[in-house]
Amino acid sequence: MLTDSGGFQVFSLSELRSISGEGVTFQSPRDGQIIYLTPERSIEIQNKLGADVIMAFDECPPYPASRATVEAATERTYDWLKRCIVAQARSDQALFGIVQGGVYPGLRQQAARMLVELDLPGYAIGGVSVGEPAALIEAIVQSTTPLLPEDKPRYLMGVGTYREMAQAIAAGIDLFDCVIPTRLARHGSALVQGDRWNLKNARFKHDFTPLDQSCPCYTCQQFTRAYISHLLRAQELLAYTLLSIHNITELVRFTQGIRQAILNDRFTVEFAHWLNSAAPLSPERE
Repeated sequence: MLTDSGGFQVFSLSELRSISGEGVTFQSPRDGQIIYLTPERSIEIQNKLGADVIMAFDECPPYPASRATVEAATERTYDWLKRCIVAQARSDQALFGIVQGGVYPGLRQQAARMLVELDLPGYAIGGVSVGEPAALIEAIVQSTTPLLPEDKPRYLMGVGTYREMAQAIAAGIDLFDCVIPTRLARHGSALVQGDRWNLKNARFKHDFTPLDQSCPCYTCQQFTRAYISHLLRAQELLAYTLLSIHNITELVRFTQGIRQAILNDRFTVEFAHWLNSAAPLSPERE
């Protein structure tokens, strides 16, 4: 299990929060309660959740943002990381630091070097998928990843399209998180061997075959396209669960395929399409 620190979630509440060197004060979008979140409180919560990997509390700057704004956020992220290290109370959890720096290569490089000096169990590249073009994400990954230790997990936060994952793995990334599988499911879409299908379309009404004959997931083994299409039109919650199960399985199978191709020394051959083609899905995160 991996838990986020709350940094990105605070970023998403930009109109309801204020940031200082001590932490973040924000208003709950659910009940209006004022909440104060610090690096120490973030680590305390993650310690109690018992995750295998926990993230340092960070400030995620928006895009676009001035260099001065991003520099201040990067410095604050580093200061908060040092407080997270002190607050970490469990030796059975791996605390990862997060490289910020926006779209400024110099800031990214500086942040990466400072984090590596702390000799952490793993390192994440954060502050991407916040509205910047896909080409900038690719440039950030390619310039930052080589600065992180090869013998430690390297984690790209908030990225999960086929093309982005393939290119990031080519650059040396090991780990991803993204909302794409479940967000697409909530909109009635399935990922099928690289394509995106809208199961609400009329062509699926009388299609009594599985989503994907080759997929081992529970959805594909037990239900038909027609049934899932019916559930969506009836607005039954089961539809979103079934599509989420399948979409997550699809992305896991995709990365398993990459792993096997790497072991067979055929990665660039078998995944050339995703390494070179335009991305079919925009990066999303929540």
